[in-house]
Amino acid sequence: MTAPQSTSAVSARMRQIREDLDQSRRRGPLQQIKIPPCPELLVQLQQAINAPEPDLGLVARIASSDVAMSATLLRIANGPLFKPVGQPCSTVGQAMNRIGLRESVSVMTSFMVQHAIPVNSPLLARFWQRSSMRAIAMATIAQQLPGMSPDLAHTFGLFLHVGMPVLLQSVRGYGATMVEAGARIDRPYIATENANHKTDHAVVGALVARAWNLPPVLMGAIRLHHDFAALGHADIEPEVHTLVAAGLIAEYLMRRHEALPEDADWAAHHASAMEWLQVSWDDIAHWEEAVRQQFDEA
Repeated sequence: MTAPQSTSAVSARMRQIREDLDQSRRRGPLQQIKIPPCPELLVQLQQAINAPEPDLGLVARIASSDVAMSATLLRIANGPLFKPVGQPCSTVGQAMNRIGLRESVSVMTSFMVQHAIPVNSPLLARFWQRSSMRAIAMATIAQQLPGMSPDLAHTFGLFLHVGMPVLLQSVRGYGATMVEAGARIDRPYIATENANHKTDHAVVGALVARAWNLPPVLMGAIRLHHDFAALGHADIEPEVHTLVAAGLIAEYLMRRHEALPEDADWAAHHASAMEWLQVSWDDIAHWEEAVRQQFDEA
């Protein structure tokens, strides 16, 4: 799978992350991790979209190839979010015309990723629903930030915590680690993961991004999404910083919508994230309003 490519060159830090992943995969704690293969239809979808002239016919055939995916597109097209006027959509083509190519591809991508990496544990209840919400928030934020790709942001939001279900399926005792990490207030979540398993969900999520051939900036941003101390460092692409900072705001918007308290990351690092993005509280309030109905539909 290849998401929209970054225009920035790959930094030494990103190369180091990639080399560390490869080395840990060969001889380190990542040897036991079972990475689900990227769905072939998802590879075809990204190739169709990233072609110089997007192959809309292939996108439509992919959308029609799975009954459940087709039904998802129709449900969204006929739902209140797009305020349909006139007759309901009855074909996939009509649904895609109503919601647009970008939204159709986002829906199809989310559908295929969720089926490639199933989540059956109560420890990760609503995992994909929350991942979809995060992706929605990221795309909305990206539309308001000059130079930030909404497609790249959406993919980042969807994949941000994908290391968790992969670890849960691969590593004995990780479920107990999740319970412990969620309960402890004396150290970060990933510190407990590393203490118990010598790796964490940020590393494993980056490994999935590497295996699925996502752009280097996505791999790097997933790897560093808890390393807020690195925000602004010159040896990391600005695009990576922007994704990490926007991801923190997306999580804040989700927690506000769910009536959850602010988390420790937001309390400690929201000022630096807002400074990096050069946004105000008024901007965040505007984004919160923009995503409210989309969250309800996720």
